[in-house]
This record gives sequence, structure tokens and C-alpha cells, in this order.
Amino acid sequence: MQAKGVNERLIAQNQRLIQHLNSGQHTQSEVRQLVSEITGQELDESVEIRLPFYSDYGRNLKIGKQVYINSNVMMVDLGGITIEDQVLIGPGAYLVSVNHQLAADKRHDLDLNPVHIGKNAWLGARSVILPGVHVGENAIVGAGAVVTKNVPANTIVAGVPAKIIRTLASNEEDV
Repeated sequence: MQAKGVNERLIAQNQRLIQHLNSGQHTQSEVRQLVSEITGQELDESVEIRLPFYSDYGRNLKIGKQVYINSNVMMVDLGGITIEDQVLIGPGAYLVSVNHQLAADKRHDLDLNPVHIGKNAWLGARSVILPGVHVGENAIVGAGAVVTKNVPANTIVAGVPAKIIRTLASNEEDV
């Protein structure tokens, strides 16, 4: 059920690191160091990640500066996830870049489709971002929303499936 070219040894190593990350008390500096080992990317000191934190692969996860990831967030990043600067991710959110094929005889084959979260976006608690979705700059995804299509910049989406409920004016303060 793995995608071609996936390094099983790397997955096993990263799963051990994630288990270590989630099984003890760590300072934010230690959390960033462990997540840096998992992603293969040094995280900026402005990044804050609340535990527990989960990932299925780790190496296809790119995290910008001033990013806040709340607890119980799952990153299914085998297909790639990019999180730009100043993003807020609420507790229990799922970012999923992997799907299974629809044909019954190929159901165990994976389709990889990257997720991209634009600068200053906010993903509400328990929101789900599905494969191939781009959440635009300054966009807000409401709590519990299931996002199946791209979210334009400066919009609020909510619901299942998520739909645009409002467009934000630039520098809007009262949401």
C-alpha cells in the first residue's frame, strides 16, 4: 500500500521520533528539534507546536516561520504539505495529501496530491483539508469544515463540504 520510492527505513525512524516526541515532556526548543529531525528541515525558532503531533511520513512536510500548530494535529504528508508563514492550525485538524484509487482492483494503490496552506491562513479546530487543496493567503477554515476544493485568498469557508460563507476585506478586524 506504499507509494513507489517511499523509504520504509525513514518511515520507521520517523515513527520512533514521533513516539518519543509524544511520550514525554519537552520544551518548545526540543519539540522544534525533534520535528526538524522528522522533516529534515530546520524549523525557525518562531514555530510553536503543541503535543501530541502526528505525521505518517514527515519528510514531505514544509513549515514556514511564525506557524502555530495546536495539539492533536495529523499531517498525512506522503504527498507533500506546505505550510507558509504565520499560519494557525487549530486542535485536531487533519491535513491529508494521500488518497486511495477508486477502482476496486487498484484500491490499495495511492494517489499523492500535495496540500498547500497560504500565508496567514487559519485552520479551525477539527478542520479537514483533503488532498490537492490549496488554502489561500489570509483564508479562514471554520471549525469542523471538510475542505474538498481550493479556498480563495481572503475568504472564510465552513461546513461539510466547505463552502465560502464570506469574503474578508483587507485588514479586517471584526470577523
